[in-house]
Order: sequence, then structure tokens, then C-alpha cells
Amino acid sequence: MATINDNFLKLKAGYLFPEIARRVNAFAEANPDASMIKLGIGDVTEPLPQACRTAMIKAVEEMGDRATFKGYGPEQGYAWLRDKIAKYDFQARGCEVDASEIFISDGSKCDTGNILDIFGDDNTIAVTDPVYPVYVDTNVMAGHTGDANDKGEFEGLVYLPITADNNFTAEIPSKKVDLIYLCFPNNPTGAVATKEHLKAWVDYAKADGSIIFFDAAYEAFITDAEIPHSIYEIEGARDCAIEFRSFSKNAGFTGTRCAFTVVPKNLTAKAANGSDVELWKLWNRRQSTKFNGVSYIVQRGAEAVYSEEGQAQTKALVNFYLENAKIICEKLTAAGLAVYGGVNAPYVWVKTPNGLSSWDFFDKLLHTCNVVGTPGSGFGAAGEGYFRISAFNSRENVEEAMQRITTRFSS
Repeated sequence: MATINDNFLKLKAGYLFPEIARRVNAFAEANPDASMIKLGIGDVTEPLPQACRTAMIKAVEEMGDRATFKGYGPEQGYAWLRDKIAKYDFQARGCEVDASEIFISDGSKCDTGNILDIFGDDNTIAVTDPVYPVYVDTNVMAGHTGDANDKGEFEGLVYLPITADNNFTAEIPSKKVDLIYLCFPNNPTGAVATKEHLKAWVDYAKADGSIIFFDAAYEAFITDAEIPHSIYEIEGARDCAIEFRSFSKNAGFTGTRCAFTVVPKNLTAKAANGSDVELWKLWNRRQSTKFNGVSYIVQRGAEAVYSEEGQAQTKALVNFYLENAKIICEKLTAAGLAVYGGVNAPYVWVKTPNGLSSWDFFDKLLHTCNVVGTPGSGFGAAGEGYFRISAFNSRENVEEAMQRITTRFSS
């Protein structure tokens, strides 16, 4: 008889967002006339930039002509897109990243999970708490953890709490860890990392032979000139870090799917026999075997992000969501709630009022304001007592949601 991967049975009842959907659907069925506003999941709402749409339409037309038709593309991505990424996203900021070190993919969510394929099962893994759930759940699925305790913490993972008490910056662990997940600007807290903070992590990783998985999916939202957009702005990071990026939030590609991962060619890890192995070669082998690449049409759309028109349009898109975040922060602060983030990130992290638990506050907003957010406890034990509100929505919906919430909590 066929057997299953029992590690999946360790996972909590449901991934955070499906559980939110379940509660929202139950409420909607019981209250069919309720006008709900969803500020929970980090999905964009505004149309793709015109430059991207134009490029994709042209690419579709090319697929209708035998002379310009494209079949299988290179697994690593087309060179013309990787060249522009290297030039504009990294080299323009003084980062030593070559186009050959960039791998185009269908999402940084996928890559942060798939990257585990090339690492051993005996690594000690550190995650921040709260944390993007994919980092934890993919390690559980891979068999890298034990069972979860009553707080939802999995045996075998090193949790690094980030709260208001430490300004949402994870302290360097006292014990040695091998793989470290860092996400800045942070999902869910909206916090950012200074150069000094990232330098401390790079120094730690280099000293202990650790690898940093740096998720920079929200770097386009950084407005502070002193905050690094890439970990490769930090000296020595090429020796210890893999970076993940996405077109989902800056260009609205959540439904189109395009992202990329940077694996420096000099980056190594140890084989069982103690030899150094180049991770670039392993990741290239993995992608070549398990991935057929992002479609030509989508990659042409992503390339258009780097055109003069595309740069202006994506900047306008990012600024639109940042203005939403500003409105959320100002309105909730005026209502007496403690808020964090929302300045260099599209997420606002809210302290739940009156000692409410994260899920109690979720239910209260849903039932009294018909507004959907994300319970902080769904991101980890240290997220209990907090709540995430996303700026990804229309201006009309954001303003209406804030009106409902402030009316309810200011009275």
C-alpha cells in the first residue's frame, strides 16, 4: 500500500490564509448582505502597469508567428531579463551581482521553499517570530522539525522573537545555527533592517559558516535612503547569503507570476565528506530538473518594468499602496491604537486593544466592522496580541475600512 509523507501531519490544522478564508466564508454565508473589505492577504488590486501590458501583448503576437514563436525557454530565465535585473536592481546600488547568478522563477514563495532541496536534513534552522508561515511549513514538510507545542512552535527550529520590546529586530542567536531566514522589509511587521543590523548578521553567518536566506520581496517600498534594498549592499554577504526577489508587489504580478533568486557563484556549503560545494551548481541542477521556466510572455512583461515608462509606472503603483499604508497608520493612531510599520513597507502591524487575542480581534473586526485582516498569532507565538493590516486594496476600500474601524474603536 502506498504511504504518505507523515511530516505533513505535523502541520497545524490549516495554512493561515485558508483558515482566514474559512472564517470569512462562514460569516458571508450567515450575513449575505454584509459589505466586506479584505485587508488580510497581501494580494494587489491595481492593474498591471501599461508598459508591462503592452510588452506582454506584443509577446503574445510574437507567439502567433512561426518566425518569432518561442517554445521551451532557458530554465534559468532569458538573458535579456537577467541582464536588466543585474544592472538596475543590483549593480546600480553597488552590488556585485552578475546576470549569470540570477534565476528567474514563478514566485519567491516557491523559491524560499524549494531552496531546501539543495540543503541537508541536519541543519539547524532559525526563523524570526512572527514569521512568514511558508518558511516554517516548508521545513516541516521536509522533515526538518519535530512536532509543534501548544504555542505552535516546532521542535527543532530556533525562534527569534521580534516585538516592540526589541524594535522588531531579531537578536543574533547565542547558539550556532546553519540556515537563517530574514525578511526585510518584514512581512508581517513592516519593520526594516539597517545596514548595521544586516552587517551583524553577515558577520555572524561568515564566522559560523551559516547561510542567510534573505527575502527582499518588498524592497521597492523602502523610502528611507539609509535602509539597504539588498543584503548584497553589505560587505561579505556574497559569501553567506541567497536573496529572493519578486515582481508581485512592485509591478502587481501576483496573478502573472514572476520572481527571481540570486545565488552567488562563490557561495559554498559542506558536503558529507567535508568538501566545499558550490550552491549555484546545485540550484542550477535543481531548477533544470524540476522547473521549466517562466513563460516568455510573462518575462517580456517583467523586462518592461526596467523601461523608462515601466520605472515611472511601477513607482506610481508602489506610491499608491504606500499612501494607503499612511492612511491606515494615521487613522488607527488617531483612534488610539498602537501601530508599527507602514512606512517602508505595505503592511501595518497593530497592537490589539484591550488585551484581545489576535483571533478575537480578527473576529471582532469581521463581525462589527466587516473588515478582514490577519491575526498576528498566525505568524508565530510572538505575534500573539498583534494584527496585520495590508495596504493592498483600492483607496476607496481603505478609507471606508478605516472609517468603520475608527468609528467602532473611537466611540
